[in-house]
Amino acid sequence: MKKFFSLLLIITGTVLIIIASYQIYEHKANTKKSLAEAEQLLMQKSDNEYKHKDFSYQQNETIGILHIPKINGKLPIIEGTDEEMLEKGVGHFESTALPGENEQILLSGHRDTVFRDFGDLEIGDRFTVEMPYGTFEYEMKEAEIVSADDTTVISPKGEEVLTLSTCYPFSYIGPAPDRYVIYAYPIFD
Repeated sequence: MKKFFSLLLIITGTVLIIIASYQIYEHKANTKKSLAEAEQLLMQKSDNEYKHKDFSYQQNETIGILHIPKINGKLPIIEGTDEEMLEKGVGHFESTALPGENEQILLSGHRDTVFRDFGDLEIGDRFTVEMPYGTFEYEMKEAEIVSADDTTVISPKGEEVLTLSTCYPFSYIGPAPDRYVIYAYPIFD
C-alpha cells in the first residue's frame, strides 16, 4: 500500500508540473503574440498622424505597449480586464481614460506573469505608454495596498494619472486578498 501511495504522489506531482509548465508556456506565447501585434500597430503610426480621438478599441484588442524600464518590462496593453485579456498582457480597464485624455488610466496585470517584478518598483520610477497616436511618459509618485474588493481606486481624478494594479501579496499562492496600486503622473519635458 505504501508503494502505491508513493507512486500515486509521484504521478500526481508530475502531472501538476506538466500542467503548470504548459500554462507558463501558453501565457508567454500569448504575450509574445500580443506584443508583436502592438509593435505592428505602432509601426503604422509612423505612416500617419493620429489623434487619440481617431481611435476606438474593442474588447480583447491590442492597443499599445507599456514600458517599465526598471524591470525591463515591455508589455502589450489589451483592451479589457477579463481573464482572457490578462492572459495576453496588461489589461486596460475600459471605463477609464486613455493616455492624453487628462483623466485616470487604469492598467491591471497578474502578479505572477506580466507584473512579476512589481515589488521592485519605487517612487520616482518611470513608465512609458506607447499608443498609435503618441508616446506618454509617467513617473511613480505613490503606491498603496487596498482590499481586493475596494473599487474606490477607480474614480475620476480630475487630472491625468496612470494607475497600475496587481494582486498582493506578491508571493501569495491562490486568489490574493489585496491589491497593490501604483499612481504615476505625466512627465512634461
